Amino acid sequence: MVDRNSRKVRTGTVISNKMDKTVVVAVQRQFKHPLYGKMVKKIVKFKAHDEQNQCLEGDVIRIMETRPISKTKRWRVLDIIERAEKI
Repeated sequence: MVDRNSRKVRTGTVISNKMDKTVVVAVQRQFKHPLYGKMVKKIVKFKAHDEQNQCLEGDVIRIMETRPISKTKRWRVLDIIERAEKI
């Protein structure tokens, strides 16, 4: 039996909310290159399920791994950490 709390959780920024009930989240991580020692930034994009369509572009959100919802959606929005500033 798999514990529900052992699922992966990531924090990222919403870069697109144009789809219905779906947001694209960019998750950035920083690590030291194994050979050269330089700090490298890597950005990975995830599609996450947003049931209420409440996320806006620029929001910082937390997403959790879940069962496949569609062909490319395997994450869902847990909560909004920080709202984007309106221009």
